Amino acid sequence: MDASRNEPGTESMLSCRRKSNYDPKTGIYHSLIQLEGSHKIPTTANLDTATFVLSQFPSLDQSDMKVALIDSTTNRRLTYRELRRSIHSLAAGLYQRFGVRKGDVIFVLSSNSIIYPTICLAILLVGGVLTTSNPINTESEITKQVLDSGAKLAIAAPDAMHKLLSTGIPTIVTTRDPLNSTEVSVEELINSCDQSMELPENKQTQSDTAAVLYSSGTTGTSKGVILTHGNLISTITLLKWAAETTAAKDDIFLCFIPMFHIYGLVFFGLGLLCANTTTVLMNRFELQAMLEAIQTHKVNNIPAVPPVILAMVKYNGGGYDLSSLRSVGSGAAPLSKHVATRFREKFPWVDLKPGYGLTESCGAAAFFVSSEEAIARSAASGGLFPSFSAKVVDFESGIAQPPYSEGEIWLKGPTVMKGYLGNEAATSATIVSDGWLRTGDLGYFDEDGYLFIVDRIKELIKHNGYQVAPAELEAILLNHPHILDAAVIPLEDEDAGEIPMAYIVRASGSELTEEQVMQFVAGQVAPYKKIKRVAFINEIPKSAAGKILRKDLIAQSKQTVKSKL
Repeated sequence: MDASRNEPGTESMLSCRRKSNYDPKTGIYHSLIQLEGSHKIPTTANLDTATFVLSQFPSLDQSDMKVALIDSTTNRRLTYRELRRSIHSLAAGLYQRFGVRKGDVIFVLSSNSIIYPTICLAILLVGGVLTTSNPINTESEITKQVLDSGAKLAIAAPDAMHKLLSTGIPTIVTTRDPLNSTEVSVEELINSCDQSMELPENKQTQSDTAAVLYSSGTTGTSKGVILTHGNLISTITLLKWAAETTAAKDDIFLCFIPMFHIYGLVFFGLGLLCANTTTVLMNRFELQAMLEAIQTHKVNNIPAVPPVILAMVKYNGGGYDLSSLRSVGSGAAPLSKHVATRFREKFPWVDLKPGYGLTESCGAAAFFVSSEEAIARSAASGGLFPSFSAKVVDFESGIAQPPYSEGEIWLKGPTVMKGYLGNEAATSATIVSDGWLRTGDLGYFDEDGYLFIVDRIKELIKHNGYQVAPAELEAILLNHPHILDAAVIPLEDEDAGEIPMAYIVRASGSELTEEQVMQFVAGQVAPYKKIKRVAFINEIPKSAAGKILRKDLIAQSKQTVKSKL
């Protein structure tokens, strides 16, 4: 594909400053931002994530007044003082009553709640290893993760506990179920265990495993990503620096990103607490509930995902007062330039700043410092975070590429994972020569060091020797007024190898046809990129973080083709 469409011009003139330094001798891009003073990443060897986070809390005389978390449904509030007490008390309960020791894996099966950060930090404080899962996963998926991670104890929401029965794992319920009073609850442990109860001397180091988070598995089997305390501390430090650099420290944040995902965990379960912010917590995303929460709590800042931003763009319902909102971030999946432009047109007072990261990099890699930079490079994902380096590697030659040349993005930085749990082959294929992380993402840098993500390499459609990026076609489709959502997949074809097939969610009342969809795209792309097949669907399947589950659609398309034979 031709990356020259973004060659420097007017946009380059608007760029605030260079973000990365490219060395033509090595082919490596380096972040130009140097962390100073309290923003430097800690190098103390004997330091764990929970101890570090707690050390960043407001002073005791301020922690009574500063609200850390608000439940958007019940309006229950936790101050930083109450949060600190809850973390220590739960850690004591896990140690004294359940025998949790250093290295024990604790499986958390719950959606967002006001006690989720307490659970995560208590596990880490007592020396446990955190592993999380989506409560809507099937019993077999959950059982597989429990066994794969080697979990010794589970903490689960009442409505998800039944999915753990077959594992036989001891389980604590997050909140007591009135219909089942036999289970010990997190709230009971917090209330019954004194925060002053003695915990063992903390002997954790930054190189110890802190969490095993499972990748989304959007293109294949989910793998356990081993993250160390050093990985999490580095990410948290970068997030705190970014919050303070962008004047977000005093913002009220809104959380609907699931904390069982790396994005939600590092932002809301850990990182923003170090910046002493206030977060309004939603159990899950629902558009009107989100708009109401913004209005009620005067929310300023929302870390979001592309489907949420698209929903805001296409929402034509009743009016809400969103004047307090000043910044929206986008991560977990690429945000199309068309959607970004339409968002800025509809909400001109709101800064929209995409970023880039993956579970294997602890959610960190690239971001925008300012809205001006994001507008000037509206198709980019920002510049490299401090302490990061990157290469763009050609698939065939393995040679690092200069600006504007596409290839696989390789990353190096303090947040890069230790490896995949129990999978040396996958680890050695992903972390290569001298610690470089192969991301599996196709992209390039411009001359100022801004990163542009084209698509996942595994998701590229191979059509008659050409490579077609589904994300490019999806961005075009989403610009159609009668299309609410879209996904493009490869469909096997005897002559061409693969052809692009689109799954479309039509707007209410629309009678959009397959031919109209194909014609709409055909007028905007090269012949080999044309949509060759269209299917209409009620909803595009997506992961909890908003990534399109193409493998589900591919399986559905194969079943449809098979049924027609």
